[in-house]
Amino acid sequence: MSSVFYRAGGHLPTALSATGSWITDVDGKQYLDAAGGAIVVGIGHGVVEIAETIAAQTATLAYVHGSTFTTEPLEAYASQLAKVVPVDGARVFPVSGGSEAMETALKMARAYHLAKDRPERTVIIARGASYHGNTRGALDVSGREPLRRPYEPWLGQTRRVPGVTEYRCPNPEHPSGCTQWHARNLEMAIDEEGPERVVAFVAEPIGGAASGAAMPPGGYWDAIAEICRRNDILIIADEVMTGFGRTGEWFASDHFGLRPDILVAAKGASSGYWPLGLAISSGEVHDAIVGAGGLVHGFTWSHHPVGASVGLAVLDRIRRLRLIDRARTQGERLLGGLHSALAEHPRVGDVRGIGLLVCVELVADRDTREPFPRSAQVTESMLLRARESGLLLYPSTGNVDGTNGDYLLIGPPLTVTDDEVDLIIDRLSTTLGALE
Repeated sequence: MSSVFYRAGGHLPTALSATGSWITDVDGKQYLDAAGGAIVVGIGHGVVEIAETIAAQTATLAYVHGSTFTTEPLEAYASQLAKVVPVDGARVFPVSGGSEAMETALKMARAYHLAKDRPERTVIIARGASYHGNTRGALDVSGREPLRRPYEPWLGQTRRVPGVTEYRCPNPEHPSGCTQWHARNLEMAIDEEGPERVVAFVAEPIGGAASGAAMPPGGYWDAIAEICRRNDILIIADEVMTGFGRTGEWFASDHFGLRPDILVAAKGASSGYWPLGLAISSGEVHDAIVGAGGLVHGFTWSHHPVGASVGLAVLDRIRRLRLIDRARTQGERLLGGLHSALAEHPRVGDVRGIGLLVCVELVADRDTREPFPRSAQVTESMLLRARESGLLLYPSTGNVDGTNGDYLLIGPPLTVTDDEVDLIIDRLSTTLGALE
C-alpha cells in the first residue's frame, strides 16, 4: 500500500521518463501529453540544458533567504523578464507557484492603497467562471464553484461580476453590446460597494480552465481598464495559464494592449522544471509600497536563486526557438483541425481557443447547449478513454452552472510537431466517438 496522499483517487500509472511531448510509464507505455501536464510545459519535456542549469546553480548557491541576500540569477532574471512583461516599470516578486503569486498580488494591491492613505479600500472585485488559485485568499477571488464549495464557510469577501464567455454569454442581448453590458455590471458593482472601498479588479485576460479558453468580446479590456483607472482601482491580470507564449504572444494581455498594475504568472514561467510563480507589480505600485515601509509579506522559498536560474533559462529558450511564433502557427493547425474533425459531432458544443490553449466543450444537446448532468461523469470517462489510447488531456467540470459542465482543455508543449498535432486531433476524435 502506498503512503502517498494522492490528488486523485484510484490507480495511477507511474511515470518514468519524458521527452518532447511524450511521457513514458514504467510499463513502457507512451502518452502524448496534449495537456502539458496542467497547461504547464511550454519548452517540452526532458530538456537537458535546464537540468544542467539546476545542477550548476545548486552546486554554486542552492539557497539564501530573500530578506538577507539578493543573487546574480535573480537580478538577471528580473531584468530580462521586465523587458517582455506588459507591466510598466516591472518589479518581480518570485514565489513557488500560481496560488502563492495571487496571494502576493492581493497583498500588494492592499499595501498600495494603504501607502496612499486609503485604509478603507478592502473590497476585491472578480468574475464568475474564473479560477485564481487554491490557497484561501486566491480561492476566495475564484469563481469556480466546485472548488469553492467545501470551503464556503471560510470564503465570501469578494464581490462577483458575471463571467466572460461568448459561448454562454450572460448578456440577455447577446451577441449585441456584450462589452457594454459587462462594463455596466462592473460599474454597478463599484457604485454599490463604493469606489472608495474597492482595492482591485482581478481577472484572466483570456480565460483559463474555469471558462475554457474563453476570449472576451471586442473592446472589453479597453472598457474595463478605463473604468478601473477612473476609480483608482488596480487591475490584477491572472496569466498563470496564459503567460510565456501559450496564446501566441508573450502574455495574453498583449493581445489587447492591456497594461495591468500587477500581473500574476506561473506554469510556463519554469515549464514545470521548478516550482515558480511570479507576482509582478508596476513601478508605481512598487515605489508606493516601498516608500511606505515595504510589503508585509514573504515566503521561505521566495526569490529562490535556483528558481530564477530556471526561469532565465526557460525565457532564453522561448526566445531562441521562437516558441511564441510556434504557438501561434501550431495553434492554428490544432484549432482548424479540431473544427474540421468535430464540426458535426452532436455532443461537441464548442471548440474555442487561441494559440496552444484550446477547449472542447461537451454538451448533452448541441441545439440547446444543455450540459450533461454531473452524475454522468462525462469528462472523467473521456479522460480515461483518451489515456487508454495514449492521449493526455486537462479536465474542467462544473463551470456552466456551478455543478454541471464538461470541458476538455488541450495545451501541449509549444514545441509540438505537425505530426503530433495531427495525432492529438485523431486520438481526440476517436475518444469522442464514444459519445456519438
